[in-house]
Amino acid sequence: MSVAHDSQGNPNDLGPFWMPFTPNRSFKEAPRIVSKAEGMYYYTTDGRKILDAAAGLWCCNAGHGHPAIVKAIQAQAAEMDFTPSFQFSHPKAFEAAARIAALAPGDLDHVFFANSGSEAADTALKIAIAYHRYNGEGSRTRLIGRVNGYHGVGFGGISVGGMSGNRKLYGPLLSGTDHLPGTYNRTEQAFTKGEPTWGAHLADELEELVKLHDASTIAAVIVEPMAGSGGVVPPPQGYLQRLREICDRHGILLIFDEVICGFGRLGAAFGAERYGVVPDLLTFAKGVTSGTVPMGGVIARKHVHDVVEGEGQDRAPHEMRLYHGYTYSAHPLACAAAIAAMNVYRDEGLFERTKKIEPLFADAVMSLKDKTPVDDIRTVGLAAAFDVRPLKDAPGKGGYDVMAHLFHDLDMMIRLSGDTVVLSPPLVTSEDEIGIMVDKMAKAINHVAG
Repeated sequence: MSVAHDSQGNPNDLGPFWMPFTPNRSFKEAPRIVSKAEGMYYYTTDGRKILDAAAGLWCCNAGHGHPAIVKAIQAQAAEMDFTPSFQFSHPKAFEAAARIAALAPGDLDHVFFANSGSEAADTALKIAIAYHRYNGEGSRTRLIGRVNGYHGVGFGGISVGGMSGNRKLYGPLLSGTDHLPGTYNRTEQAFTKGEPTWGAHLADELEELVKLHDASTIAAVIVEPMAGSGGVVPPPQGYLQRLREICDRHGILLIFDEVICGFGRLGAAFGAERYGVVPDLLTFAKGVTSGTVPMGGVIARKHVHDVVEGEGQDRAPHEMRLYHGYTYSAHPLACAAAIAAMNVYRDEGLFERTKKIEPLFADAVMSLKDKTPVDDIRTVGLAAAFDVRPLKDAPGKGGYDVMAHLFHDLDMMIRLSGDTVVLSPPLVTSEDEIGIMVDKMAKAINHVAG
């Protein structure tokens, strides 16, 4: 039986915890366990200092254990631990919603709270279908995602998602979905800093889906402005703008999944701001609380909210219009954490700082092009992906070995997706730490390649 020890030296049975997105047997043979975090670092139970080059899981944007966020959570826990959001609420729910809406561009001004990115995606899809039903177009139920897209692990999210590994075990999924092609083409885009110049025309494939299904059946298109879990794939220049134009032409709602992009990762509050495109619905999670307390949600434009809620209509005051929500929607601790995190982002200028250091970060990661056996490097904002050259007859093993070697031998944590390894450090990272990350990544890739 696999046994580790806690910080007091007590044995822990590793068997009962069925870990997510993890080869459990391999992990439990050589565990990667951390027990403390501060700033840019995790600490193992035996005192090793691990550089967090992944912001936890794309989420700890202000670093770990920021005193202002910790203090806010502690104070809220002492004041009020929970109140329902069904028929009741609390002051910080409204404050958090107002602060989030104020960061969003255009008339994205109504916030519906969930608890994760997966819940946020499913919430947005349901709101889109409800909007058309209340708008007198109940035939619009079809949902369009994108190949290699990731929208969480709910049945709605994996149905519109385009990563085959997340879909293949679970049967036919939701009916009435389809997918745009992915925007990545290594031949045309390899080793691009930021948004590639090739690929805007791929948005026109939505017109082909309209011809196939008819616009009267399509409720929404959902895309990530920057595809994070699919391997840091920035949008081609002009692509999102063309999607917006086509959706407007055919009365289709456009949803941006900004669970990874939001709260500074791309040097702006949201990717919608960076790219100058206002979607009808925008999902968020992760960085909204800097990863401290689970929270997600959807920001809706005014016209979407008003149609679903029946604004301006003669209706009974007790009538409920959107039959949806979660026990922990707008949880008091999560709202307190979100408000504190947004204060930190503002007061420390972290979004602006990310925009400023993006060129330095891009130059640093691109320096590995001729120093390591990689097939491509992509970078945008404070995120970069390295496509490790696959090991013969062992797809995915090269990336896994790079991740494991970094943790066990080089004291660094990264994000892994098959043979793609990712850097997405907290927004507080220093220039020196960027250099250390890149140096360690080079050593690990070269070590695994032999």
